[in-house]
Order: sequence, then C-alpha cells, then structure tokens
Amino acid sequence: MSGHGAPSIDITDAGDLKVVIVASSWHTVIMDGLVAGAQRALGDAGITAEVVRVPGSFELPVVASALAGAHDAVVALGVVIRGGTPHFDYVCAAATDGLSRVAVDTRTPIGFGLLTCDDEAQALARAGLPDSTEDKGREAAEAAVATALLLRRP
Repeated sequence: MSGHGAPSIDITDAGDLKVVIVASSWHTVIMDGLVAGAQRALGDAGITAEVVRVPGSFELPVVASALAGAHDAVVALGVVIRGGTPHFDYVCAAATDGLSRVAVDTRTPIGFGLLTCDDEAQALARAGLPDSTEDKGREAAEAAVATALLLRRP
C-alpha cells in the first residue's frame, strides 16, 4: 500500500487560513471522493474552502497559479488514468511540473492530490470513498495546510 509510512499531520489552529480546492472534472465518482476527503480534512481544521472545478488535470496548474496569490494554500485534485497512448505521460508530467512551479514561484503551498493510475481500480482505491483503502484528497489538504502553517511561523 502506498500510504504505508505516511506521517501523522497536525493541522490544528488553522481556521483563519484561506484555502481553495481546485479539482478536475474528469472521472466524477473518483473526483467527488477526492473533493469530499479534502473538505473533511479542512473542516476538521475549521476551514471552509471554495471548490473550483476545471475541465481536466492539465488545467490544474494555470488555475492554481491564478488563485494562489489570494489564498494561503491551494489543494489541487485530479486523476489521470493510463490509456493506450502517450497522452497519459504528457498530461501527468505537465500537471506535476506545473503544480510544482506554481508552488515555488508563488510561495503558496499546493496540496498535490493528482492521482496517476494504471487503471480505474487503483484510482478508486485512493479516492477516499467508503470502500477505498486510502484518502488522497484528505492527505493533499492536510499537506497544504501543514505547509501553510509552517510558512507562517516566525
């Protein structure tokens, strides 16, 4: 299981943070699970976040960049499932590289919740649904908030 060894992240005292969730629209069931997981984590920290939907994972970086300046953290959620063409590789690389660039260029934490899976079963297992073994939406939100709290320390 890829979640083995994951840290326990404390995101208390975060209610005053302004966080936005940017989520892809492809694969509705999986994406709804990821968004719900992120919202649960943020709600547990006293944060209510706006959800902005983008067409696909390729569009995550540009929208995250546009929203980063007005937020303490961005939670980027998407899923790309391998198909029979190199399209998977290009979209995964572009989204990953773009989100990394946004975080560094804007100094805004980006919770990386982009699932890059070989098949739908792998994505469903990570989507935070009742039958899922992992909740990558929650993990991405916790990482973004924990990093925002770290950056605010003197």
